[in-house]
Amino acid sequence: MKYQTRKKALILLADGTIFYGKAVGGKEGSAFGEVCFNTGTTGYQEIFTDPSYFGQLMVTTNAHIGNYGTNRNEVESDSVKIAGLICRNFSYHYSRIDADKSLEEFLNDNNLLAISDVDTRALVSYIRDNGAMNAVITTELDNIEALKEQLAKVPDMNGLELASKVSAKEPYFYGDENAKYKVSALDLGIKKNILRNLAARDCYVKVFPYNASFTDLKSFEPDGYFLSNGPGDPEPLKASIETAKEILKSGAPLFGICLGHQVLALAKGISTYKMHHGHRGINHPVKNLLTGKGEITSQNHGFAINREETENHPDVEITHVHLNDHTVAGIRLKGKPVFSVQYHPEASPGPHDATYLFDEFVNNIETYRLQEAL
Repeated sequence: MKYQTRKKALILLADGTIFYGKAVGGKEGSAFGEVCFNTGTTGYQEIFTDPSYFGQLMVTTNAHIGNYGTNRNEVESDSVKIAGLICRNFSYHYSRIDADKSLEEFLNDNNLLAISDVDTRALVSYIRDNGAMNAVITTELDNIEALKEQLAKVPDMNGLELASKVSAKEPYFYGDENAKYKVSALDLGIKKNILRNLAARDCYVKVFPYNASFTDLKSFEPDGYFLSNGPGDPEPLKASIETAKEILKSGAPLFGICLGHQVLALAKGISTYKMHHGHRGINHPVKNLLTGKGEITSQNHGFAINREETENHPDVEITHVHLNDHTVAGIRLKGKPVFSVQYHPEASPGPHDATYLFDEFVNNIETYRLQEAL
């Protein structure tokens, strides 16, 4: 009966284009953010709670969202991080034996505005043609002119620092304190499954806020350092970039993912840029140039590092490339135990083709420890 009583809704893009839909459940109002799309067929709960999506209006290209409900163990942070949801068909009923609640209940618990019955194929095609841009989703159909004025004041993602919005406020620990290795992680918006992967490889992790200094990270006496994923433009993260430079000077093992990959590149003087519409999905093809093997990867980023500058850098080697557009998907520093990737080897959601990168990080730590012991 819900579909008969739902309020009309719409998406208003920054360029004035409008797409129509209906509100999910009883939630009303407006939500602003950069509109982007994810092509994954599953994993919507993990996507909605991924800190890298903070402040974005998420368009799901899969036709049905909500059909397997939600589970309390399938979150990547402590709350929903997207600004709003846009989908084609919203399933109020679910059919999974280990689901805790419906997606509608989950979104209501997190006070998230969602709209469905949208022609998402047309919307995604429009974004692909015209680029990611700010937008508002709303049930306030009689307030369009005022919404246009509000939308014009929403900051552009280019130049926007967002890591501070999702990073831990105080350091915390993850894993077994008696583990073989200790890792200091800089939290730019870290996903829980990254911590799970490190803990599964006998690492005890101390997670530090995004603006922690190298002295802070070093105080844990770690065997290696980690730069996490996160939202927003990497260039405003001056403190994080300086911390990365200090880590590099120490010679210790370092591993970066997504935003952490970009911060590492900036620490080496390689610039970043905002992509036309980014990479977001769980089936992105990447080639490992070191092995010649292909990987199907989970990706979520709207910025990338400059390929020409990377190719010409005397200390940096490109290790992975995205096969759709040949953007840089991974780098390593020559002669040092330092590497990073633009995609998400921890997946959640997505394939596990790239989990070997966590093993490489631990191998680097083990080799470094042996060298230090000599």
